[in-house]
Amino acid sequence: MCLIPVFCWITAIVLEDMMTRDQRGELPQTLTDLYSHFLRVQIKRKKQKYGGKQRPEELTEADKELLLKLGRLAFEHLQKGNIMFYSEDLERCGLDVSEVSVYSGVCTEIFKREIYCFVHLSIQEFLAAVYMFHCYTRKDTAVINKFLKYSKPNDFSWFPGLFNNDPVTSLDDFLRRALRKSLKSKNGHLDLFVRFLHGLSLESNQRILGGLLDQTDSHPETIQKVLNNLKEVNSDKISPDRSINIFHCLMEMKDQSVHQEIQEFLKSAKKSKRELSEIHCSALAYLLQMSEEVLDELNLLQYNTSEEGRRRLIPAVRNCRKFQLSGRVLSTSHWEVVASAMTSNPSHLRELSLSKNKSLTDADVKLLSSAMMHPNCRLETLGLWGCNSSEISCDSLASALRSNPSHLRVLDLSENQLKDPGVKQLCGFLQDPLCELETLRLSSCSLSEISCDSLASALRSNPSHLRELDLSWNQLKDPGVKLLCGFLQDPLCKMETLSQKPKPASLLKGQQVEQKPPAEKVLSERKWWRTMKLAKLHLSSRDGLSWSCGTRLSRCSLSETSCDSVASALKSNLSHLRVLDLSFNTLKDSGVKRLCSGLESPNCKLERLRLIKCSLSEISCGSLASALRSNPSHLRELDLRQNQLQGSGVKLLSDLVENPHYGLKTLSHGWW
Repeated sequence: MCLIPVFCWITAIVLEDMMTRDQRGELPQTLTDLYSHFLRVQIKRKKQKYGGKQRPEELTEADKELLLKLGRLAFEHLQKGNIMFYSEDLERCGLDVSEVSVYSGVCTEIFKREIYCFVHLSIQEFLAAVYMFHCYTRKDTAVINKFLKYSKPNDFSWFPGLFNNDPVTSLDDFLRRALRKSLKSKNGHLDLFVRFLHGLSLESNQRILGGLLDQTDSHPETIQKVLNNLKEVNSDKISPDRSINIFHCLMEMKDQSVHQEIQEFLKSAKKSKRELSEIHCSALAYLLQMSEEVLDELNLLQYNTSEEGRRRLIPAVRNCRKFQLSGRVLSTSHWEVVASAMTSNPSHLRELSLSKNKSLTDADVKLLSSAMMHPNCRLETLGLWGCNSSEISCDSLASALRSNPSHLRVLDLSENQLKDPGVKQLCGFLQDPLCELETLRLSSCSLSEISCDSLASALRSNPSHLRELDLSWNQLKDPGVKLLCGFLQDPLCKMETLSQKPKPASLLKGQQVEQKPPAEKVLSERKWWRTMKLAKLHLSSRDGLSWSCGTRLSRCSLSETSCDSVASALKSNLSHLRVLDLSFNTLKDSGVKRLCSGLESPNCKLERLRLIKCSLSEISCGSLASALRSNPSHLRELDLRQNQLQGSGVKLLSDLVENPHYGLKTLSHGWW
């Protein structure tokens, strides 16, 4: 609030008054404390200006009545969401314009047209809280019940231990029900009001107001009940921004326990091992937002807490560069917080990974896309793989990216039902001359060769930016690969990674499943994949590898015909490609022979070649050995596992590994 000029003015007035007294009291520690002092200063200034027999510190019945009428005015219009009101509104609350004018530091006329407002909304919220707390102490059940009443019978079934429209029984019951009322409001207009209510429950603040409020049952046991209620609130159905107000209520009651525990947590090196409660997460989200240091990465899975706790941490996205939120069940209000982080000034967010969020609807993607259009947005990486998005989401994203095309570098839409029409919409963005996208992942998006045609056409229009294109687990087949290989021959093409791989037969319904290998062999293979990922290779399609500076055409239902297209691309324009994966395609010996014509080309700089399970025999070993002798310096790794190779064929290649004149260092054969 220190960014608000009026708040600084209020603070200055209070500090000036406290510093000039003969006996200085304790400086304000909370908002309620500060605003209580401010109201006393206004009462004192009013008496000094307009005279009076009483001492400035004394609060007369007339003063008390006038302030409570102002409180009623503030409360009634706060409920309606009004910040301006007219002379008839004053009269309805029993106020005269001349009476209001004596508190010019609280309420003032604007526009000189009998339109009034409080000096600041926070002052209106404070006076409203004073009035409501007065109604509680006076047992004004009519006002209290009207405020706490709900029309829907099960409106708060999610708020444990509370029953709708029951009479208020105690201070802790009153404050708990006031809190649930504020949490239910959509725009949060009662949040600060409820913070002030909790602060006014302390005897110290009641004393500052000098008799304006009657003493309540603020016994230590009652206050402890209020604190316990705040720490146990279940807020999984409200916005995470709103749940932070629960922590603020604790602070207004001068409970520092949660704050201190979180400070210790931040100093601890083993954050992930300490379990955090929901209120801890609210406090942590607040402190991370307020920190002067921008967080490099916020990964909610790193925190040992409940699902509700992780949701409460989401507001910290506003002060981090990379945000990871995978597999969470979220509502629109949560995505609104993320969108807010993308449009804040300044926006620190550069990488947003939202993998496997099945609750992310097309409407939510549209919300995030609107944020991407904002001039403050500087997002460079957006990951939405496995989010149940459709071609409608593609339309929203394409529109957003055309509006603000120059920042995004990586877009991952894998495992979404985008289909060919969705990709066609994205291609409009790829053609934009301002587009600087370097990585586009569309793995397992139900694409056909039609998408290859759209992509190849778009990339020919703007060929220089894209470095990695992942089309794995799509049924592209030979014609689709031929279209893409045509683009690879473009002299302006800078493509470094092309990944294509359809879903294996074992994952398709109605097809025979291969016999599973022994568990230890499966673990061994998984360990190999992980090792390759640690070697700075990019894991894509959740089951296979996509290499930087590489081309993968594995599991794309390819035949030997595709080898001609690939070989042609290798000969004409392969200065950028380093890895080629044609695994799990029925290439046979004849296909490998065609491929070898590309390997023999002096333009070829391929370093890794994988031909796992391609129906090869020892004939392919001879073709490969001959090609490598013709162009011996480039290939470093050759993988021929799960092929029917004989000892003599393997020996031809093994001799190349042992010969220092050849670049081949690794030869993999056999079954695993």
